Amino acid sequence: MANEKILIADDDKNICELLRLYLAKEGYETVIANDGEAAVAAFEKEKPNMVLLDVMMPKMDGWEVCRRIRAADNTPVIMLTAKGETFDKVLGLELGADDYVVKPFDSKEVVARIKAVLRRCTPAEAQPDGVISYDKLSVDLTRYELKVNGQVVDAPPKELELLYYLASHPNRVFTRDQLLDEVWGFEYYGDSRTIDVHVKRLREKLENTSDQWSLKTVWGVGYKFEVKE
Repeated sequence: MANEKILIADDDKNICELLRLYLAKEGYETVIANDGEAAVAAFEKEKPNMVLLDVMMPKMDGWEVCRRIRAADNTPVIMLTAKGETFDKVLGLELGADDYVVKPFDSKEVVARIKAVLRRCTPAEAQPDGVISYDKLSVDLTRYELKVNGQVVDAPPKELELLYYLASHPNRVFTRDQLLDEVWGFEYYGDSRTIDVHVKRLREKLENTSDQWSLKTVWGVGYKFEVKE
């Protein structure tokens, strides 16, 4: 876990220094930005493994910074929000935040959250050749082949692509619109309930395969590929 780089973006320099000290003790390298524009510049230059992102910052707020980060890649983001501020979980998820912490926070808790998010955002057994595997499950996008309990199961391309995308980001919740954008593409203008139909069909094929993972509905938000830690 050591040597991973974390960008701390917060206009409170005391909080930044406190987090830097705790993270340094854990072996993390840190980069600090005190406003939104500096955060985006640091993200592009330093290419961190994770971003701790304050919601309320000068020049550009945390929501917009999160949008910019998500437009670039899937680097994990934990939002920092002051107690009493309205934090819209759905908005955070739609923008791609992986978790959030309310200030004032315990630094040890933040470190624990960081470790958990980094762990679950690392695809399990992901292979560079387009294969991802879990207990009794294999999705191969090079052959467009789904294997359940070692047996090939027929599945249309979009079902495979949807399962592969969710399984590549274990325990992360995606809204239907996010999944349409990522799997069907921005040119798709159909009903987002298309996702519900595909998930239902996948569940029929994957039902009772393993107790180590499952396709979960997050009511009012979307779906996730849940993996037991």
